Order: sequence, then C-alpha cells, then structure tokens
Amino acid sequence: MKAAKKPAKLAAPRWLTPEGAPVGCREKIKVLNENLEEIRGLAQDALEDAVLMGCDEAQFRKVLRQLAAGLVNPYKRR
Repeated sequence: MKAAKKPAKLAAPRWLTPEGAPVGCREKIKVLNENLEEIRGLAQDALEDAVLMGCDEAQFRKVLRQLAAGLVNPYKRR
C-alpha cells in the first residue's frame, strides 16, 4: 500500500477589497490565510473520512462546492 500523499500547503491568494484593491493590513491578511488553512485542513479530514466510509469522492467534492456556494454574507451592502 502506498503512503498517503500529504496535501500541499495552500498558496495564499492575493486578498482584494470589493473594489479590487489589495488588502493592505498584514494582520488581516494573516487572519484570512490562517482561516483558509484551517478550512483546508477540516475539508481534507472530512474527505478522508468520507472515502474511508465508502462514499463517492466526486459526490463529496460536489457537496463541498455547494456548501461554499451557499455561504451567506451577513454584511452585504444594500
């Protein structure tokens, strides 16, 4: 049995404001990157659990995409 390959560390995106300007605060960028890495880790663990329990990997990935698409922005400007 092959050793499981560890997922690569997520490349941090260039965070942008709604107007398209780069986010300049280092502390904000740090928090965003940490949150993203935490989500990646949780999603990886959940994918592994699903596959080990016999679920279809493609279906699980589709459910994750639906979950992301369904997130609600409570601060959206009206």
